Amino acid sequence: MITLAVDCMGGDHGPDVTLAACRQFLNHHPEARLLLVGRPERLQGFAHERAEVVPASEVVGMDEPVEAALRRKKDSSMRVAILQVKEGRAQAAVSAGNTGALMAIARYLLKTLDGIDRPAIATQIPNMRGGATTVLDLGANVDCTAEHLLQFAIMGSALVSVLNDDPQPRVGLLNVGEEAIKGSEEIKRAGELLRAAAARGDICFHGNVEGNDIFKGAADIVVCDGFVGNVALKTIEGLASMIGGFLKEEFSRNLLTRAAAVVSYPVLAALKRRMDHRRYNGAALLGLRGLVFKSHGSADALAFEQALNRAYDAARNNLLERVRTRVAHAAVLPAAPDMASVPGATPPSPH
Repeated sequence: MITLAVDCMGGDHGPDVTLAACRQFLNHHPEARLLLVGRPERLQGFAHERAEVVPASEVVGMDEPVEAALRRKKDSSMRVAILQVKEGRAQAAVSAGNTGALMAIARYLLKTLDGIDRPAIATQIPNMRGGATTVLDLGANVDCTAEHLLQFAIMGSALVSVLNDDPQPRVGLLNVGEEAIKGSEEIKRAGELLRAAAARGDICFHGNVEGNDIFKGAADIVVCDGFVGNVALKTIEGLASMIGGFLKEEFSRNLLTRAAAVVSYPVLAALKRRMDHRRYNGAALLGLRGLVFKSHGSADALAFEQALNRAYDAARNNLLERVRTRVAHAAVLPAAPDMASVPGATPPSPH
């Protein structure tokens, strides 16, 4: 029996979405239990033999400063959900709440794995091969060293080995060209570390990849810093929305345009479905001593259920131990300085 702790108050819609998704999830997973965390008066209408309400009196706002969420709201639904993982009552926690607060609270409560300096956010992006490319980091770490990118590659390899049942997924390093001599000094040094890790058997390094290779599926995993990853993710989500808007607009025009839209509709509809970010919702916070998954803040019930599915699959397939094993197999990873501790440096800002 896999137990998930759900922050039912997080996200743009709160219980209106999370509870509907929880009911659907329980109907589809007879071997799962849910701990519904939030204000009891908002959750008391939910009744299920495999669900339990865990009270939390506070809610972290979507635009709330990280410091306030971490230091002042000790009884927030987000924090209490993560505490269920720390205390062993749940195998994973899921929240659609404030990303920066979620990362900060998760890191504070669960701590990072030995050999990992910073957690990373990883999610899947659909590709032309009919599958998905896993990209990390997506916003937790704006400033990354070469050592951080190596750590992301090792953690991403563990995640994809669970998702795709592939013991050696291919890792690509996002760059401005495929040649090893291209990119910033930090990126070129990251390439050297990744090649050395591949020679030791720690990862399967495909080489440098460009932005369009994410869609081509040239690599199973694409590693980048959080600034680039977050921009890429938002661009892809915007493209999917644009296709949906195009379909709606064309059907509202004159008869000739509408006829042309009818002919092209099956192809465009299939593309829209393939790029529907709701189907890939649920980003893993990798590198922690516990499983935490982040849902998109604006997720509807279908999307939030997908985040629950990802957390369930990760727990069922022992993702945490797989990450730990891969990190240990890599022996002592090169120490990466935490920019927050370097005088004059700007600490990373989660998005």
